[in-house]
Amino acid sequence: MAGTFHVAVVTPEREVVALEARFVALPAFDGEMGILARRAPLLTQLGSGPLRIEEASGRKQWLFVSGGFAQMVDDRLTILTEEALEPAQVTEAAARASYEKASALASHSDVEAEHKQRALDRARALARAAH
Repeated sequence: MAGTFHVAVVTPEREVVALEARFVALPAFDGEMGILARRAPLLTQLGSGPLRIEEASGRKQWLFVSGGFAQMVDDRLTILTEEALEPAQVTEAAARASYEKASALASHSDVEAEHKQRALDRARALARAAH
């Protein structure tokens, strides 16, 4: 279909989404990025936040994704992510638990501090998406 492209969202466990879309907004590591058909090739690191998809039919859906990469080549957007949560899984309680767990992480070394910061960023993004 003209003006559409294939989208696949894959986690280590399964393929979560495989469909034709008109538009996708994804949480790139350095901010939100919009994708349309016939986009130039792209490879970007993902951050944490909502992945919004407008399907070819006009139906809109979203997932919470965290970490991984997105690649657009030849009207095929492939999103390889560490986590893809359905909207029902994105709750204030889940965000609170995630924040408490992240806050409790050690940060004695640079590597630990970076890991803790990524976990805190994910928890904050989850809280924003839960509202």
